[in-house]
Amino acid sequence: MAALATTAFALFLLCVSDFSSVSAKGGFTIDLIHRDSPHSPFYNPSETPSQRLKNAFCRSISRLNHFSPTASSSVAQPNQAESTITNNNGDYLMELSVGTPPFPIKAIADTGSDLIWTQCEPCVDCYTQTDPIFDPSKSSTYRTIPCSSDQCTELKGRCPAEGSGSGSACQYKVSYGDQSHTIGDIAVDTLTLTSTTGNNVSFPKTMATPAMTMLEPLTKKDGKFSYCLVPFGSEGNQTSKLNFGDDAGVLGSGVVSTPIVQDQTRKTFFFLTLEAISVNNTKIPFSSSSSASGEGNIIIDSGTTLTILEQFSYLELEKAVDKVVGGERVRVPQIPISLCYKASKDLKVPNITVHFSGADVKLEPNNIFIRVSDEAVCFAFVPSQSISIYGNLAQAGFLVGYDLKKKTVLQAN
Repeated sequence: MAALATTAFALFLLCVSDFSSVSAKGGFTIDLIHRDSPHSPFYNPSETPSQRLKNAFCRSISRLNHFSPTASSSVAQPNQAESTITNNNGDYLMELSVGTPPFPIKAIADTGSDLIWTQCEPCVDCYTQTDPIFDPSKSSTYRTIPCSSDQCTELKGRCPAEGSGSGSACQYKVSYGDQSHTIGDIAVDTLTLTSTTGNNVSFPKTMATPAMTMLEPLTKKDGKFSYCLVPFGSEGNQTSKLNFGDDAGVLGSGVVSTPIVQDQTRKTFFFLTLEAISVNNTKIPFSSSSSASGEGNIIIDSGTTLTILEQFSYLELEKAVDKVVGGERVRVPQIPISLCYKASKDLKVPNITVHFSGADVKLEPNNIFIRVSDEAVCFAFVPSQSISIYGNLAQAGFLVGYDLKKKTVLQAN
């Protein structure tokens, strides 16, 4: 795809496929790299823990704006592709390759995005990246989608000006509220992942329709994937894992399951039903203005750091947590989180259980509070005026599995 971006930058859109020749047998696992890990291209060794939390807060708010058209004007317009044109979104990266021969790139692993993007040559006004930019002219398996094809119609692609012929490449255009936009050709190419065993897993003719998540094509065979995320700020060489196929099983006596609720207007996202949150023995019912029926009232998202709750329920939760903790509250400079405490060995961390439909999840202390410095810890939940998101801090340390055929999310300690 020779993509041209006008006021933004060029992007390569990998877009629907036949995965019959996937080389992995049974299942495979890949590493996920946290953006603040020394192995990440975004790693800044000079940042303090509080600066990293501030950045995570800003990314979480950016994600909220991405999910909720009413949260900000800087989101995609209706009926346009729902992916933010930025290199500063999402928390976990995966290494993959595009084309033949394989060209290595790092992509954000994101359960809340519907497309697979990378910048490509020729590139106008691209954002700065340290790695080389993909050049589709050097890939022998790169193919544009004809304007006359059914795929172009399904993707609501644009045809070039009259006179270019029905065989011309199908094009996309994505615009945003800040007037930035990108234009390019819709194309297919081979996607290759390297598993933790060192084996390559190839997906030829890869695309992603607007109704797919980025991970859905990789689960074509049995509709399953799972991940285990290393807690925020963990030391050592631990890496988070993303599992597919037989490797994606979530088994054991402590496994709980909750239904995925399909939102017909926002098919990209995984909605769950949050019924209540317990703080010790106090159970706080969850109310949501975004769901009239009460079902599908929260998005589970691996790309959002903090858990974001609609304001009324959040304030009740904060009040209950503060009553139990009873510690000295502090304000942390540049951290826009209201519930922070002076760090102390005597700090009483409450027992918090998240009650989803059919599934009770008891959080660990590092799911509830984040140490932002030697002197302070902050609550890992924040309020919202619009929608609710179950973020990755709450999921860290758990094995979280998605069964797309049964439409369930499973979780185990």
